[in-house]
Amino acid sequence: MKKYFALGFAALFSSCATIAPPAKSGTVDHVVMFWQKNAGNQADRKKITEAMDRLRVIDGIISLDYGTAVASERPVVDDSFDMALLVRFTNVEALHAYEKDPRHMKEVNEVLLPLTKKVQVYDFTR
Repeated sequence: MKKYFALGFAALFSSCATIAPPAKSGTVDHVVMFWQKNAGNQADRKKITEAMDRLRVIDGIISLDYGTAVASERPVVDDSFDMALLVRFTNVEALHAYEKDPRHMKEVNEVLLPLTKKVQVYDFTR
């Protein structure tokens, strides 16, 4: 009997799809696309990712992640950027504090702006 119960229990939970929970109301996503001056330059990319990693300690950040563009043939996809940054904040006030934080401004002015020719930002809240 225990054997059948265990099999039924395993079958029940293995067939359930994992559903990502929605972000909490009021959180803010800060999406930043970067076009490198030296497109594809790995040394510059490493400096940029190191700068992004140093931002993780700023208050109000829930998560911070980054990556590179995915090539696409779809006309609605802009894959012309080199790197993107996605930061989720607890609220709009945390985003505004981050924008003025001296650690953020240091990385922007000393690393990001000197190595990029274009930056595009999108912010949205729920």
